[in-house]
Formats: sequence, C-alpha cells, structure tokens
Amino acid sequence: MSAENILSISGSTPDPVPLIDLVEQYDSIRDEVRAAVDQVFESQKFVLGDEVSDFESEIAQYCDARHAIGCASGTDALILALMALDIGPGDEVITSPFTFFATASSIQRVGAKPVFVDIDPATFNLDPAAVEAAVTDRTKAIMPVHLFGRCAEMEPLWRTAVRNGLAIVEDAAQAIGATYRGRHAGVLGTLACFSFFPTKNLGGAGDGGMIVTDDADLAARLRRLRVHGDAGRYQHLEVGLNSRLDALQAAVLRVKLRHLDAWTTARRANAARYKDLLGQAGLTESMHLPHDSTEGRHVFNQYCPRIPGGTRDTVLSGLHERQIGAAIYYPQPLHLQPCFAELGHKPGEFPEAERASAEVLALPIYAELGEARQCRVVQALADSVADAGRRSWTIPFDTPRRRAA
Repeated sequence: MSAENILSISGSTPDPVPLIDLVEQYDSIRDEVRAAVDQVFESQKFVLGDEVSDFESEIAQYCDARHAIGCASGTDALILALMALDIGPGDEVITSPFTFFATASSIQRVGAKPVFVDIDPATFNLDPAAVEAAVTDRTKAIMPVHLFGRCAEMEPLWRTAVRNGLAIVEDAAQAIGATYRGRHAGVLGTLACFSFFPTKNLGGAGDGGMIVTDDADLAARLRRLRVHGDAGRYQHLEVGLNSRLDALQAAVLRVKLRHLDAWTTARRANAARYKDLLGQAGLTESMHLPHDSTEGRHVFNQYCPRIPGGTRDTVLSGLHERQIGAAIYYPQPLHLQPCFAELGHKPGEFPEAERASAEVLALPIYAELGEARQCRVVQALADSVADAGRRSWTIPFDTPRRRAA
C-alpha cells in the first residue's frame, strides 16, 4: 500500500508535526501539576525536603532499587556517581563514543580518562567484545549507555566487570522504565543515572537527575556529596557539589511518574505502527528500522531509523521543508569532538559509531503522536526519500527485527 493510500485512509491533514509536543502532554495533566506545584508554594520549602524524599522513594520502588538520590541534573548524576566510586586522575572508564556529550564529559570532569569502544550497529549500544578488549590495569568502571531507551547487552558486561573487579555505572538518562531480562534500568549495575530533562520520557519543568543504587554506603556518600560533602552541622568530610533536586521539580515529576507506564505503552505502540506504515509505504528496504529488544522492554525515548547511502541529510532537509520535526542524534561521535583531541583518536577508529552518526535520523515518537500524525510523517518521509533519489539500499548488516508488543 502506498503512503498516499495510508494518508487517505487515516484522514490525516498536512499539518506540522513537531519532534516532541510537551504542550499536549501538559494539557492532559494540567490540573494535577498545578495542584502539586501550588502545594510546594504553600509550604515554601523549595530545596530537598519531603517532596524530594518522597519522589526518591517512588523512583526506588519503580526501579526495584533500595536507594535513590536526587540531584540537579543527569550530568551531575554521572559526575556524582563517579565521585562516589573514587574515580579520578589516572583511572579509566570504558564507554561509548555514540552518545550525548555528558557521558564522556562526566568522566573527564572527575579527572579520569574516557576510553571509547565501538558500538553494536543493531542496537547502538556498547559492543561487549570491544569492552572486554579495552580493559587495562587502569580501568575502574564501565559506563554503558542505554541509548534511545534500549538497555545495553548487560550479561557480557557483568561478566567482564566481575572478572576484572570493575564497577558498572549505567547511563540510563534516556531509559527510565526500560527493562533487561526482567530487571529495570537502574538496577543493572553498581549505580545508575537518570536525567529528567524536559524531553525525556519522564521529564521535569527544567533540569533534574537521580542516582539509583542498592549499595547503602554509596547512597549515604552520594547524599553527602550532593550538599558540598556536608555530613551535618557544617562538618564537610570531603569536597562535593551543590547539586540538589528542587522540590518544585520533584512535585512535577511525582505527578508525571504516575503516567509514565501509560506513556511508555503509547510510545511502544507508535514504534510498532511505524514499522507497519513504513512497510506499507515501501520504505523498509530503504532504511534500517529500530527494533524492539529481545531481552526486555525498549521505551523509545527516540525512534531512529538508519538511512544509509549518504542521503540522510538530504532526507532530513526534505522533512523540515514538509514541516516534520526530525533531528540527528548524534551528528559527530565523541571521539572526534575537539575537546577530546588530546586522546589522539582519528576518523575511522570506531567505524560503527561514525556510520551511525552519518545515518541515524530521529522521527517523532512522543506518546500523544497518534496514527494520523504518524501517517503524515511517513508520507513526508516517502516524499523526501524519493526527492533524494534513493528508494532502495542494501542493508549492510543482518539484524533481527521484532515488532514492539
């Protein structure tokens, strides 16, 4: 079936489709959010306090973890996690070059060295074999990224960590609610770090972050580190950060947490519908579609097909001309960023990460998107692919494709 027929059946109109619509989400929970925020203003307790501690308890319960420690951002969560593990100058942390900048910058910020390894082209997550090969006597931790909402392949990483006495710090910024073999992101390593940036599946009204762990000693130290290393009564046992989660953010996030599973279900339904619509439009041989995890639940913070053949940027321009919100995550892998030049990496060193940066294109996937707007996206994508002069490419690797349940 053609994309034109899909549109005629759905009754879609050529209205703009944003990459994400936070206003529509807010409209659905406006009264709940305003009541929660008003309660904080009535209390005049804006930093930490009961709202934050209650939210921490709720996140710990959601992730099936023993402890959750709120902080000011997802970036601070990563930095604090590394500080709590005493990772610093002379140490190495293995991570991905295909991720948001904060993953590697947190390692550099504590004085350690980010050691990049290539990714699995099917999942965009760390290649476990490359991780094993990169371990040295200076390695102190592995930082897998659950990119786009899909958990990394954790079992081989667990084996590597146990064999070498390494910590695992999950960068779960995009993956709250994701699972791996029945366990939630957040309890798949020594520590896990979440971001509540507004565009995340659980997004606040500004910045916010959370560290989750089962280790009581690490949790106690993190609570101290986030308040300048203060153990109470102005007794500073170490130099920490000023990285507290605001009560207003916690109040908003507590409301949204009640809706998170429903929003996740809607995102997964949108992902399954994309697979069907793109197939009906004849585009499944023109690009490699993201597929659900066989090991757990993918939460689709982004929906990122790959467009090989060097036409991704042309297709993106075509989508923008047709008023479709699409974006590139991420246009330059971290090992080629100027600020990491001292690490000595060259183009071609991590070919899968570099190829992903050249091919990945993010389409709208937010929970409120719905079928009509998805048809609009698919129509625009089909037209943009046609304009680029490429309706069919050979997929350079063979990966399983599963429909999201």
